[in-house]
Parts: sequence; structure tokens; C-alpha cells
Amino acid sequence: MELKRMQFTGSVWRPPYEANSLLLQATIGCSHHRCKFCSLYKDTQFRVASREEVERNLEIAQLYQPKARRVFLTGANPFVLSFEKLKILATLIKIYLPEVQNIGCFARISDIKQKTIEQLMELRQLGYDRISIGTESGDDITLSQMNKGYSVMDIVEQCRKLENAGIEYNFTYLIGLAGKGQGERNAINTADTFSLLHPYIINVLSLTVFPDTVLYEEIGTGTFVEASEYERIEEMEIFIERFQPSNCVHLLANTVSNPIPFIGVLPKERERILKEIQSIKNNFREEDLRDYRKRIKSL
Repeated sequence: MELKRMQFTGSVWRPPYEANSLLLQATIGCSHHRCKFCSLYKDTQFRVASREEVERNLEIAQLYQPKARRVFLTGANPFVLSFEKLKILATLIKIYLPEVQNIGCFARISDIKQKTIEQLMELRQLGYDRISIGTESGDDITLSQMNKGYSVMDIVEQCRKLENAGIEYNFTYLIGLAGKGQGERNAINTADTFSLLHPYIINVLSLTVFPDTVLYEEIGTGTFVEASEYERIEEMEIFIERFQPSNCVHLLANTVSNPIPFIGVLPKERERILKEIQSIKNNFREEDLRDYRKRIKSL
């Protein structure tokens, strides 16, 4: 019997913590596509997966994972879809995979902005929860320099809408993004911004610049100077010391972009994590960490 495979177009990326989720293509590419540091979807024009594509993939998922409990929608930011389209997606998922309890995806802050609290509440009832937001920073200067397309105020306002709707969310923090000599400012402002909110997970990555990005060109002209590996470690240290969550937050620094991976829960494991970071500073040389980053070919 011929093995049927679910169809995906272009780059498919999911957070490490979604490893056990069923992947379902909802969008292709990125609707924003202007962040200076990103080339994940460089050669992929943004489009929405058709209903026929979605149902074809769900039919295959039904064969091989009929008891799936969580679905993760692929694409750079499927939450950009309209309220009505997200409703249709959730309905189709329930038809083919009735045991699914939750639906996750990537989202931009601007995707949340276009939805009312009432719509978000209905999406929560349909299963949307723990969406992953590519905040990258909580510092206005860094957000502007990297063309993120939103401000710190936007982050706070839109995430509070999610909280009022009962939707949990995760953040991405990209250390080194502010550049050489700016890590302390970025860490302090990001910690202060995130402290105003209640993320479930903060997924920490370290800036890794590839040749097919605008930021790579800026490094070549001297417009942007990369932070050293030690500066990045110190930025992470400052963030952890300053971040004051009012709930337990899972801090995950365990992607390929992190030379020395670690995980923990804040605030209760703050001291342990800081000791681990101090050990990294004591036992690894700058050149070794830099050599590791140079060997990274993709994320």
C-alpha cells in the first residue's frame, strides 16, 4: 500500500516544545517578511492554504494520528488569518480529529491587534491556546531597528487582550539582537516589558546571522556590529536577574542557536540558572563559542 504523506510547502519550523504536536499547514511563508535578521521564509511567497489542502492533510492525519490531542498550525504566523478562517480551521480539525483539545501556532503582535476580545474568547473556546509570539525583544529601539512592525506598548496591549480572553501564550527572546554594547539596555527593557505580562514559556534564542539577510549586509557595511558571545551571556544574566514574573514561567534556552543549552522555571530556579550561567562564563572561551556559532548552517 502506498504511504500517504501530509504536504508542506517551503520551510516548516516549529518550537522545540511543540515536538509532540501534530503539524498542519495553514499558511505558507510570512505575511510581514521584513525583519532584518530573518530568512526562514525568504524564497516563499505568503499565501493561505486552501480548504482542499487542509482537508487532504487532515484525511492523512486521521489515518496515522487519529488520537492526536494538540495541533500546531505551520507557517510563520497563521494567526494572521481572519477570525472566520480560524473558526473554519478549528471546525475542520474537530471533524477529522475529534480528540484534539488544543490548537497552537505562531503569531505576530499585529495578528492579535486585528481581533476583538470577544473574537479571541470564541477562538479560545474552539481550542486555540498557548500560541507562540515572536516578540524577540521588549525594547523599542531594538524592535524599530529590526523592522518588527510594532512597539512595546503594542506587545503589552495585545497580550493583555489574550489574557482577558483566557488564551495562554509564549514569547521568543532573541539575545544579541540589539548589537554590540546594547545588550544591557535590551535585557533591562525586555525584562521590564515581560514582567508586565504572563507568558507561559520564554523561548530564548541567540542571534545567528545568515548571508541571505538584510542584517548580514549591515554587518558588512559596519551599520550593525554583532555582540560577542560573552556579551550575549551577560545579557541573558541581566534579563534573568531583573525579570520579575508574577507566575511561574518556563525559560527554555535549548535550541541549536544556544551554544550551552539550559532550561528552568522562573522565579523559583533563578539562583540555579544564574549559577549555570556563571559556570559557562568560567569554563568556555569566547573563541570556542564563536566557532560554534560559525558552524551553524540553519535553525
